[in-house]
Amino acid sequence: MHDPNEPTPLRDSLAEVGAELGLPDPGPLEALTRHWPEIVGPAVAAHARVGAVRDGILTVIVDAAPWATQLRYLEADILLRAAETLGAGVVHNVRVRVDGPG
Repeated sequence: MHDPNEPTPLRDSLAEVGAELGLPDPGPLEALTRHWPEIVGPAVAAHARVGAVRDGILTVIVDAAPWATQLRYLEADILLRAAETLGAGVVHNVRVRVDGPG
């Protein structure tokens, strides 16, 4: 239990405010972002990034349409590796969006 006389870590404060606002837990997003090159491989990671994790949906942003197609082919593998990283049931669907470079 947290001692009320001790400062609250910023991460905990932000998570509490986010929960009150109905924002998704930042933990899965952070973990997937950190492990993204291992999940999809370095070649794909150079063209695709984690955009969001909300309500079990992982949104991936790619820089060109061919990479969107590649990610759709990899969806089952991505879900499996996401489960290995986050635990079962956290991510159950992948949505891919083409957004251009940057």
